[in-house]
Amino acid sequence: MTTQVQAPGTTGGDEGTAGLPTLADFALDPEVRHLNHGSFGTVPRPVLDRLAALRAEMESNPDAWWRTLTGRIAAARAEVAAFLRTTPDALAFVPNASSGASTVLASLRFPRGARVLMTDHTYGAVAMGVRRVAALHGAVVDTVHVPLDASTEDIASLFARKLGSGAPVALVVVDQITSPTARLFPLPEIVAASHAAGARVLVDGAHAPGLLADPLGHASGADYWTGNLHKWTCGPRGTAALVAAEDVAQELVPLVNSWGAPNPYPHRFDEQGTQDVTGWLAVPGSLAFFAERGGWDAARARMERTVTAAQALLAEALGADLAGVSVHEAPAMRLIPLAATLATDPDRAAALQRRVAAELRCEVSITSWDGRGFLRLSAHVYNRPEEYEYLAERLPALFAAAEREAD
Repeated sequence: MTTQVQAPGTTGGDEGTAGLPTLADFALDPEVRHLNHGSFGTVPRPVLDRLAALRAEMESNPDAWWRTLTGRIAAARAEVAAFLRTTPDALAFVPNASSGASTVLASLRFPRGARVLMTDHTYGAVAMGVRRVAALHGAVVDTVHVPLDASTEDIASLFARKLGSGAPVALVVVDQITSPTARLFPLPEIVAASHAAGARVLVDGAHAPGLLADPLGHASGADYWTGNLHKWTCGPRGTAALVAAEDVAQELVPLVNSWGAPNPYPHRFDEQGTQDVTGWLAVPGSLAFFAERGGWDAARARMERTVTAAQALLAEALGADLAGVSVHEAPAMRLIPLAATLATDPDRAAALQRRVAAELRCEVSITSWDGRGFLRLSAHVYNRPEEYEYLAERLPALFAAAEREAD
């Protein structure tokens, strides 16, 4: 393979087309290739400046800060709600999607012996929360195995069979976009089947804001939805949204009691003692940053082009067969199956990920699902083809060495 490889901080290809942000708009280390946006995100420089200004204001006069805080949070909620195409009274701020899921789980009461349904793609922290809360109430956790190549019809049938067999299902917990396997689940079919069986639905939309134009529309009918604002929308960390249907919203309470507890949902979430909520106030700036720098549609189109080309390039370099992972691929996220001996469990996946970072100065995501390892790609607007060309030239040798060591 002959390529022209550039240093991470240089420009190339269609850099800056349509005014979209570039690497220089973020505080990322230019000596590292950042190819794992989906895990932690990154914050635009103007939003970092806004965050610093808000923290300085908070520290300069804490009394004045907390006197006016709830009104400012409400204003920020309204902007985020408009972006997500919902109403401000449906949306509460939470620290992250896992916290949003935990809030829902902690607020519900499951009849003893009832089932809570999730899939084997469920994010690990959320799955742990489901099992813990179910055990507290004497409920039973039931897991739907969803093959990577399952069609929409297959998935609907798998859920229908689980919903229709055994004890009643009180709650279905389902990812909108799966973390370990980068699948976009067919939520309309899953939500409809769950409600027909009398079950409520909690959608973990951790990756959906910014990546999907209308994440709540895609999850239409779900009782609860939670999504991160620090990932694809590039908001400050500690910023996520919890959205609840009107008929169930008032059951939800924050995980920690504070002075806002007597207020109705979502206002009870606005008053959380001395929690640092500067990220909540700054996140509208991230939404505006992309809207003003080429627009969200252009940003999503760029991400999609980048990751699609990167998947093809790296699959060819690694000799990987994509046939089994080509169904329900998430926007801007892609899987590449690894050799059968690599990343066979989460610990081995994490070790291999650290090795790539140390030896190649590339931040990537190595995941493990159902005993199989994957390279999970997730691209944002600042990623460029030459970064993946660099990876494609060097990753085969690194993986081959890891395979020999695993024998």
